[in-house]
Amino acid sequence: MTIFILTFVIFLVVAVAMAVGIIVQKKAISGSCGGLGAIGIDKACDCDEPCDKRKAKMAKEKAWQDNRII
Repeated sequence: MTIFILTFVIFLVVAVAMAVGIIVQKKAISGSCGGLGAIGIDKACDCDEPCDKRKAKMAKEKAWQDNRII
């Protein structure tokens, strides 16, 4: 039983440490495989003209990426 509790505590500490790391960096969690872009899909919706909310989100993502590159 002691080994189980020790293992549980270690996993809990690691999970909390990862969560704190994400919060401190203020970055969104992203996949490593490239998502839809890896298979040639440029956007998540099928609309020819995205709505205002989607345009704002895309502008925010682009600004974040531009700041990251510099």
